[in-house]
Amino acid sequence: MRPAKMTFGQNSFFLIVVLLFSSVGFAQQNDDMEKQRKEANAYMNQAEEALSENDFASAEAAYRKAIAKDPSNTTAKYNMGNLYYNREKSGESQSRFVEANKVSESKEDRHRINHNLGNSFMKQKKYKEAVEAYKNALRNDPTDDETRYNLALAKKKLEEEQQQNQDKNDNQDNKDNKDQNQDQKDQDHDNQGDKGEDKDQDGKPKDEGDNEKQDPKDGEGDQDNEKPQDKDPNEQNKGDQDQKDQKGKPDQQKQQQPQPAQGQLSPQQIKNLLEAMNNQEEKTQDKMNAEKAKAVKTRSDKDW
Repeated sequence: MRPAKMTFGQNSFFLIVVLLFSSVGFAQQNDDMEKQRKEANAYMNQAEEALSENDFASAEAAYRKAIAKDPSNTTAKYNMGNLYYNREKSGESQSRFVEANKVSESKEDRHRINHNLGNSFMKQKKYKEAVEAYKNALRNDPTDDETRYNLALAKKKLEEEQQQNQDKNDNQDNKDNKDQNQDQKDQDHDNQGDKGEDKDQDGKPKDEGDNEKQDPKDGEGDQDNEKPQDKDPNEQNKGDQDQKDQKGKPDQQKQQQPQPAQGQLSPQQIKNLLEAMNNQEEKTQDKMNAEKAKAVKTRSDKDW
């Protein structure tokens, strides 16, 4: 079966009931929100009184209660951010300013929040974030000269930081290159040392020295072809000295013979003189015999 359709009167009555309950609920919600705002404001007043007495702990607790009662309360979060900033708690003040900026509704509030947020970043030396915060503050109030001055200061600090980082990176790169070059030199030196170990005392590679070693049988054939310069220098010098001694021996013998005194004939001269005298005597005797032969008549060999 099909369900029965509602008549126009029935629809109107149902709509009126829904609207009535909605309005009642909305009114109740508004009453609750208003009640929370009032309680939050009461906690904020307590916080202000505690600050006037330099009671930081009580002021912090009162602001926390105010924010818990009314999370959309921009003033409570902003004031709590200022509380941390004045106590040199820049990190916590930064967090509170960021929360306040999210729930802020007017340009005036956003200008003040971003200006103080930039100050928190500056104390933490977060110059890049500070520049962005000051820019946001000027977007909401371009006439604030104090914010403009802070922006110029943040830009200058940021440039100095970037330059220092660049110089540091350049120095590190130079150091790395220097270390790399030194490592390369050490490696080349080690390689040269390894090559030197492969050579023998004569500077030849060990492999070549090993190849030059021959079998004893091969060495026997080379002994006959041994060159003079391959002989022991001492033996060669000894042979040269013997030859000199042999060449110089006659002179030495000659020198060893007795020399005649001045004005006397030597034995050799006497011998030569005697031989000359004998020769002369023989010639004289031959001449005399020839003259005797001329005086005797010659005989014929046969009579006729």
